[in-house]
Amino acid sequence: MTQPPADAPRSFRLVGQNVPAPRLEAGLHVVATPIGNLGDVTVRALETLAGADLVACEDTRVTRRLLDRYGIETPLVAYHDHNAASMRPRLLARLEAGAAVALVSDAGTPLVSDPGYKLVEAAIEAGFRIIPLPGASASLAALVAAGLPTDRFLFDGFLPQKGGARRTRIAELSVIPATLVLYESGPRLPESLADLAAGLGERRAAVCRELTKTFEEVRRGSLPELAAHYAEAGPPRGEIVLVIGPPGASEASDADIDVALRRALASLSLKDAAATVAAATGRPRRDVYARALALQAEADE
Repeated sequence: MTQPPADAPRSFRLVGQNVPAPRLEAGLHVVATPIGNLGDVTVRALETLAGADLVACEDTRVTRRLLDRYGIETPLVAYHDHNAASMRPRLLARLEAGAAVALVSDAGTPLVSDPGYKLVEAAIEAGFRIIPLPGASASLAALVAAGLPTDRFLFDGFLPQKGGARRTRIAELSVIPATLVLYESGPRLPESLADLAAGLGERRAAVCRELTKTFEEVRRGSLPELAAHYAEAGPPRGEIVLVIGPPGASEASDADIDVALRRALASLSLKDAAATVAAATGRPRRDVYARALALQAEADE
């Protein structure tokens, strides 16, 4: 982990032009990087990657492709599950020496399903500044492409690999009144969809594959429909995000809706209360809004 000379010029290449990179303040800069399309990087991220003293990444080969695309020569060091315990003290030592360290994952926002949170936790405990740089995220990209409620959602990472543990986790998730966002691998997708269909029923869902890449695909349908498709088609290739709608109207009675609305109206505006309850129950927002109006009118009498 050699550090370039203090006066070494730092720059990145953008639209064929070399752009000077500013000197960064000391601390841990948590940088979101593209999930596939290398054009989905922010200018601020490029400034940080070029201006940092070093970049800690999961796989130096993956991050090197991004840096080469933009003419960035910052030294790279590997930081991943297998070396985190030994590498973390070395990175903290660099922070102690006043370095600006950039932390990236192979794709997307660091700390989401990767070991970065332990480094951030240790850096916070040691009193170092944490500078977050927002950007690409596979979970959020899938959420906005799925066409499902976004008012309330739960990201739950990967389901357990073993069938029994997976079905137990699905049962736990079944009572969550929110859209679910999960990661899954291609080989496990058909089996996971079968368990999800059995455990969650006819919920609407979307399988989002290879987002931002050449073969991007979003397949929408009910969980049983998607399970049947992939049982026949077989495991797909690529990175996959599953988005599953919240419990449907059949799982929330009119009485349940009224109880939820009264609670929400105690602290929210009528519009926000209706939107929150609609997202939580899967009921059409216009119907919930009409019921909220009626309840408010009753309360005002």
